[in-house]
Amino acid sequence: MALQTRPLSDALGVEILGVDLSAPVPDDVMAEIRSAWHRRSLILFRGQSITADDQKRFTRFFGEFQTPHAGAQMGNETLIIGNVTVNGVAGELPLGEMQFHQDRCYSPNPTLASILYAVEVPSAGGNTKWASMYRAFATLPEAVRARILDYHVRFNFDYSDYNAPQPAGWDDAPHHVHPLVIAHPETGRPALFCNRLMADSIVELPRDEGRRLIEELCVNVEAPGNVYEHVWRVGDVMMWDNLATAHARTDFDPNERRQLRRTGVRGSAPVAYAAHGAAAAG
Repeated sequence: MALQTRPLSDALGVEILGVDLSAPVPDDVMAEIRSAWHRRSLILFRGQSITADDQKRFTRFFGEFQTPHAGAQMGNETLIIGNVTVNGVAGELPLGEMQFHQDRCYSPNPTLASILYAVEVPSAGGNTKWASMYRAFATLPEAVRARILDYHVRFNFDYSDYNAPQPAGWDDAPHHVHPLVIAHPETGRPALFCNRLMADSIVELPRDEGRRLIEELCVNVEAPGNVYEHVWRVGDVMMWDNLATAHARTDFDPNERRQLRRTGVRGSAPVAYAAHGAAAAG
């Protein structure tokens, strides 16, 4: 069958119509879904009513589960995101705005795919924004694109302050260095790998110069024409490519309930686009 789809924005995203994730989806349809995901980086299914097992079945098609590495839900294949308590376990990341970031960018193997299912949503706010990291790289001036191909970013993890990157020297916190421009493992396309929340420094540059470059790149990532903002409805399932996008969350009233169920797909170590291009040429 040919998938029925509807674009979410010019930059990225597509809604897939007529697919019920509460039942096994035929392999040929799943292959089309995968293809749409690689083309548009972000896919939406509206009006779903799925169990945790349904969500895990869908997730498993794309690879190995990436389970939470810390907290009360550590090791679970599903994770509750929100300000609610489910079966005695408090949700993760319960309140406030979150700046743009990529899941597990501070670890050797960042998340490949993240999937959220909306169980409860507030009447306003708590929206999720996605930015295309393909387009964020492609729309940089040519001189900047050439300059940054061989750079690497140190990412630090700390959620104590969602709105400020951590200072250098937090060696006890999870951190990792990745190429600033990566080759997507499936499409081979160059994507910027940098974000405001966790990108701490550029390894090859003095700290102040590196921080200025990170800010310049983040401004381009967050440009309105590069971003899709999603207003959640109960029953939405959203899956995004964590290597081709960055995402953020808007604030919401903490007195209103917000509950989303998350699954993730484990990724591999990102490869620098410069090295990928050299290998392809060789």
